[in-house]
Amino acid sequence: MKTESSSVVEYLEKVPLLHRLTSSSLKKIAQVLVSKRYERGDYVVGRDEEEMEGVYFVVEGQAQVLGPVGEENCSELFLKPFDYFGRGIFGNVYAVDVVAVSELTCLLLTSDHCHLLETKPMCDSDNQRSLLERILYMDPLDWNVFRGFTLPNAPALGKVFGGQFVAQGLAAASKTVEFMKLVHSLHAYFLLSGDTNIPIIYEVSRLRDGNNFATRRVDARQKGKTIFTLFASFQREQQGFDHQESNMPHMLPPETLVSRDEMLQRRMTDHLIPRYYRNKVATQYTAPLPIDIRFCEPNYSTEERKSPSRLKYWFKARGELSDDQALHRCVVAFASDLMYAFISSDPHLKKRMSAVPVSLDHSMWFHRPLRADDWLLFVMVNLTASQSRGLATGEMFNRKGERKECMVNGTVQLVVSLKQEALLKETVTGNPILDSKL
Repeated sequence: MKTESSSVVEYLEKVPLLHRLTSSSLKKIAQVLVSKRYERGDYVVGRDEEEMEGVYFVVEGQAQVLGPVGEENCSELFLKPFDYFGRGIFGNVYAVDVVAVSELTCLLLTSDHCHLLETKPMCDSDNQRSLLERILYMDPLDWNVFRGFTLPNAPALGKVFGGQFVAQGLAAASKTVEFMKLVHSLHAYFLLSGDTNIPIIYEVSRLRDGNNFATRRVDARQKGKTIFTLFASFQREQQGFDHQESNMPHMLPPETLVSRDEMLQRRMTDHLIPRYYRNKVATQYTAPLPIDIRFCEPNYSTEERKSPSRLKYWFKARGELSDDQALHRCVVAFASDLMYAFISSDPHLKKRMSAVPVSLDHSMWFHRPLRADDWLLFVMVNLTASQSRGLATGEMFNRKGERKECMVNGTVQLVVSLKQEALLKETVTGNPILDSKL
């Protein structure tokens, strides 16, 4: 008989073989597993069987693996709960006996479903996937080591985009945590500029694995140097108090607003905007972002018009994402750094001045489930600028709707809170690449 997926998923997340699979893969496996029970002395599989049924996961009891008769180096092996045996472990042709040494309960993943065990990144690298999913692709090199890439059409200004560091680092950390534990906070530090032409190695340190919480440190390296560090804390869903004081400001719906890309196209040809500014936009504008952005208010700086030290815009990922909540939080982490630092420098811009703020550190707190492929409102405020640094805070709200799951006591949910400190320096010409913030 088929097993109950809700209870089986909790078991599967503790099986070492499955730690690298996404939550959607584990849910698919849970739906097709078959429960098997054996009495003491029963053969689960035998060496005379040419093909095994699939992969077995031990739930209760113990089993013993016996090697071929006469094999000198073969030792007896006892299997206990969360151990596994079967296809891809001993090979397609079984050369051992597996015998129950007590009452034994196993979950069987039959051979026709064993393709679900294939290790997949958090986001598949298939070209049909969205650009964001391909940016978040993590190539596993070792148990705690992953490799990320900067794609040719990924956001960059001559160096690795800060949001890419945060999102890829979080994706690497998430792949080492039981999928039922989701990130609830992260703190990132940008140390050196990243080279877009070479891969980034992400090494994960497992600092803590508790029943309800897990903590990870991720160090990103290039050319033998640590260029980015992230600390992330993960929590299993728990019931508790629920309230919020922050309220989403009333804004026009995103469908009525002009997209960022269309707005930039208009600025390039709007003769009411100074020519030097139109030329600046034309030279800096690259391919459309993988995030659709709709500004709630006109916001740009010229010598006649200063931008305020606050900004509000709707955003969402282009394309539809899977239901993997870890993926959605990585996408939001990517989007969070797109314009955050600029609100600290925009109020100080003047004619023909060039300033490229650089993120120093970045913190996020995830309060509630969210969907990155549905509209989120990002409200950010620059609190202060001093000593060549600016500090900004931010809040993200889900879209106001009639769905009860999007409301807290009748109020739109605050889903993410953020803070960021950025380096603010005026430059004379060009867009310099700062090799270090130190």
